[in-house]
Parts: sequence; C-alpha cells; structure tokens
Amino acid sequence: MKNLNKISYRIMLVFCVSCIILFSSACEEELPSAGSLPDKTPPAAFFTFSQSDVNYLDVTFANQSTSATIFFWEFGDGNTSTDEEPSNEYAAEGSYTVSLTATDANGLDSTYSEVIELVEPDIEFMPVILEAGFEDGSDGADSCGDGNEDGRDCWRNSDLGGVIQITQSPVHEGAQAAKLPTSNDRIGYQLVTVEADTDYILSFYYTMKTSPAGSLTVRVLNGPVNDPNDIAGATIVSGTYSDQTDDSAYILESLTFNSGSSTQIAIYFDNVDVESRLDSFTLVEN
Repeated sequence: MKNLNKISYRIMLVFCVSCIILFSSACEEELPSAGSLPDKTPPAAFFTFSQSDVNYLDVTFANQSTSATIFFWEFGDGNTSTDEEPSNEYAAEGSYTVSLTATDANGLDSTYSEVIELVEPDIEFMPVILEAGFEDGSDGADSCGDGNEDGRDCWRNSDLGGVIQITQSPVHEGAQAAKLPTSNDRIGYQLVTVEADTDYILSFYYTMKTSPAGSLTVRVLNGPVNDPNDIAGATIVSGTYSDQTDDSAYILESLTFNSGSSTQIAIYFDNVDVESRLDSFTLVEN
C-alpha cells in the first residue's frame, strides 16, 4: 500500500511539474514583443498626401498612423509599398482609392482608405517677348537667328527693313538697348504668341536725340507681316512718340489692345529722321 502511494505521489509530482513548464511556456509566448504597445492602444491608420509642383501625377504620402510599426500601401493603380512615407507617380489623371494598412508588433492592424482625385491643373498662359531687353545671350538668342547669341536675333525681319543697331549708352536697364539711326532704314520686328480675344498691355521705354526733329512709332500687328505695304492694314494699335527733351532719359510708354481672333501678334517699331532708342519691352494681360 505504501508503495502504491509513493508511485501515485511521483506521478502527481511529474504531472504538476509538466503543467508548470507548459504554463510557463504559454505565458512567455503571450508576452508582447519588445517595443510593442499594450493592447489598450491598438494601431490607427491615417495619412495625408500632396502633389508635386512640377508634376501633378507625382504624389507623396505623409503617414500619420499611431501605434504601428509595419505599413502596407495600395495606391489604387496596382502599385504597392511597405515604406513608411512613400511616393507614387501615377500614369494618368483620374480617381484612385489609396489604402494604408498599419500593423503593430502584436499583429493588430488598422486600415484607412481615401479616394484621391488627380486633375491636371490649369496653367496660366504668359506671352513671352524674347530678347526683350536686347541683351546678348538672353533668352531665345540661339533659336531666333544665326545662333551667335546676338541681342538682336529675335527682332529681325529682312523683308521689312534692316536689323536694328545696339547701343550700350544710354540704356534703361542691363547693358544694351536697341538703336534706330537717322537713316530710317532699320526696324524691329518680333512675332509673339498670345491668347485669342484677350486684353493686353505692351510697355516699353524709349529716348531719342534732341535734334533733328523726328519721331518713333511702335505698333502691334495682327499676325505675321512680311510686306511693308501690309503694315498699315495689319496694325491693331500704334503709338507715335517725339519727346526730345533729354536724350539720356528713358520714358515709359504703353499700348493697350485686344488680340481679337489672333493667337499671334507682331511687335514692330521704326523711326523717322531722329536717332531713337528702345529698351525693356513687356507684354502682360490687362
């Protein structure tokens, strides 16, 4: 009888020890991993996004999830990422459902989805006058003439007259300005792309010698003109100037016009009898 009791005691002891070991192992497996947050603070997924100023299809996502260490993104175009704060370049404008799944170290997860609308932004059109200040090497020099970066290249039209001369003193700004000699055979001409049926202001600075008496005329022409006989009929607006008070002081003038049905206008200027100078053309919407 005593031997049976001893055997029963040993069996119970082994069983209890085994239970303790199993219970201890189970407890260790249930302990949270290092760095994870308690279950009372489960993950919450959230994000915001912004589009690139250069390419509206290039989107950067700002991850604002909490209590999470693992992230999985679905961008709605088939692309995915596990980066914390990824970027994605879309192929075309449209609506895309973006989803972020945020998971903590305990395996709990949260998903946030948002539809983003990618629409090509309207770009404000700005007309451009090339070599507006007649500077060598300024914008457009290589594409307007012989590629030698002459500040007159964009103002040439041999059918209407000889190319303008350049002066380095006086100038309104920069290092150079346009000069029309007393021979009356030099002109300035440049085609400029504009929007149809739009009001514009063409501004410029001029000065001229104090003698002999003469004038300077600046015109806006309707589209390309290559025949001197067509200048008057193509003129949208013009101004004739003859202030000869001070040959070193530049005067600001402007012409206001509507482009009508044209998407191209031409700036044209010439002189009569007196040496004249022009500088710093600008063309802006009125």
